Amino acid sequence: MTKTTILVIDDEFAQREALGGHLRTHDHNVLLADSGRSGIELLQQHLVDLILTDFRMPDMDGMQVLTAARTINPDVEVIIITAYGSVEGAVDAMREGACHYLEKPVDLDELDEVVARALERRQLISENRMLKARLRETYRSDVGGATESGPGMDGIISRDPAMEEVLNMVARSAPSRASVLVRGESGTGKELVARAIHAASPRCDQPFVAVNCAALNENLIESELFGHEKGAFTGADQQRRGRFEQADGGTLFIDEVAEVPIEVQVKLLRVLQERTVERVGGNAPIKVDVRLISATHQNLDELVASGRFREDLYYRLNVVSIQVPPLRQRRRDVPLLVDHFLQRYGSENGKEIREVSREVMDLLMRHPYPGNVRELQNVVERAVVLARSDVITQADLPAEIRDLAGTAAVVDESASLPDQVEALERRAIDGALRQAQGVQSRAAEVLGITERNLRYKLKKYGFK
Repeated sequence: MTKTTILVIDDEFAQREALGGHLRTHDHNVLLADSGRSGIELLQQHLVDLILTDFRMPDMDGMQVLTAARTINPDVEVIIITAYGSVEGAVDAMREGACHYLEKPVDLDELDEVVARALERRQLISENRMLKARLRETYRSDVGGATESGPGMDGIISRDPAMEEVLNMVARSAPSRASVLVRGESGTGKELVARAIHAASPRCDQPFVAVNCAALNENLIESELFGHEKGAFTGADQQRRGRFEQADGGTLFIDEVAEVPIEVQVKLLRVLQERTVERVGGNAPIKVDVRLISATHQNLDELVASGRFREDLYYRLNVVSIQVPPLRQRRRDVPLLVDHFLQRYGSENGKEIREVSREVMDLLMRHPYPGNVRELQNVVERAVVLARSDVITQADLPAEIRDLAGTAAVVDESASLPDQVEALERRAIDGALRQAQGVQSRAAEVLGITERNLRYKLKKYGFK
């Protein structure tokens, strides 16, 4: 495996050497620079994966290093190292694209965690580049558009590491014909993921057929999936091809597969095993070549345990499992999605909406989004329709989001920014642990961080 190259930029000799020495023990190639300018010169000469840079330096500060580095190598990840009084500047750098910041003195355990996440993110982005190019080519006419399930195909409008992992799974599973089970809450964009798999697969020029079982009468699901012969039941006045036949050669997406009745599950299993279908009222097998992608917001493991979903069918569907994170676990994407929907609905409604106010963005970032991306999409569309100016204000938001303005966490505004951040982190961790009934893996999922990072913070803040 090729070693990763990390550039450490710090004008303090002891700090620079200590970080470099520690990183070398983890088998990284390390380049050291004693100033921002010399660091940029090294970046121009070497292929660098990650930069650790001090925020305050005499010639160039961390923000300037970040800007210059992204001009030279847009894919390089940047971590800001900041002293106690400069956290606010480091947070601004994160808004401009830095992936994280660390406070001095640098805790080496935290350094290892942050570096590992940054390098993993860079690898995911690199692996996903070919997939995104393929999606843009396939959906050239839809670039910048949106579906009912979420944003357009152009990069799926995300920069959050959680969604990069989803795209990575899409890229790795797309070339095969293996069944894929897409899990996630309603409104997260499960159909968008299914369409991305199809678009990146060898079947991309064949049909993509979608059926939502939750929208069908239970008695009609069998006929919808497998078709029926004329006279098969009352009202069947003509022969009808089912969704499997319609998708022959391509991809069939069964949304809310948990709604398939238990008796129809037997027939669905047979289709997956034998790759033939029999229409309702018929007995002639019809060969089909279909790649099946299914999705659900329900817990299929619990349904299997209770006998409401066949275990053998579950294993057939769940060859590859992709978990789409809820919007509350990918909040870094909220500003991107807001801008996307502003442009879309501004154009549709003949309005030129420049932006949302800072207060509105703060409320949109804090909202828990039980309806996920679809809910945010509706909120922005409503705001655009009601807006009286070219800036969205709090008055344009629905009441349930406006009410958040009065429920902000209480912090001591006289305290330093690091102390305020610490207090908020403590409160968030405590709330997540209560919600997860003390199970750390679940609490980490609620917080949108890794379990290792949560353990570090529990130790840091003295949680018992």
